[in-house]
Amino acid sequence: MRKNVFGRQFKRDTNERKALFKSLISSLVLTGRIKTTEEKAKAIRGDVDKIIRKAKKGEIARRILQSYLLGDAVNKVISDIAPRFLDRLGGYSRITKMGRRLSDNASMVLMEWVEGEPSSKLNPSTTLRARVQSAKLEKPEEIEDKANK
Repeated sequence: MRKNVFGRQFKRDTNERKALFKSLISSLVLTGRIKTTEEKAKAIRGDVDKIIRKAKKGEIARRILQSYLLGDAVNKVISDIAPRFLDRLGGYSRITKMGRRLSDNASMVLMEWVEGEPSSKLNPSTTLRARVQSAKLEKPEEIEDKANK
C-alpha cells in the first residue's frame, strides 16, 4: 500500500533523486532556462519557489541555499535572480510545453523564469503599460520620420 507517499520517485532511490533535482535547479539558476520532461519540471517547481523565497532574504539564507544548489548558483540566485522578484509573491518560473521527444515520446517542456533578464535599453522602473501608452501617443509624422532616417 502507498499511504502518505508524497512526490515523484522517477524509479530512483532517495539520493539519486535529490542529486537529480539539485542539478536541474542549479542549471535553471545558472542558465535561466532548461529543457526537460514535464514530470521533472513539475517536480522541481515547488523547490524553485522555495529557493527564490529564501534568497529574497539575502545573505542570511546563504547556508540554507547551499543545501539546494550546486557551486556558484548560490551567489547568482542571491545577487541576480532574487532581486528581480522582490515585488512578486509566488510563481517565479514558467513551464512551456514543447511537444514530445522523438526517442521515447516523453512530453518535453521549457522551464524558465517569469521575469526575464532586465534589458539595458529599457528603464526597469517603466511598466509595460506606460511603454505601450507612450508608443500610442507618438504622432504618425514622428513615426514616419524615424522610419525615413
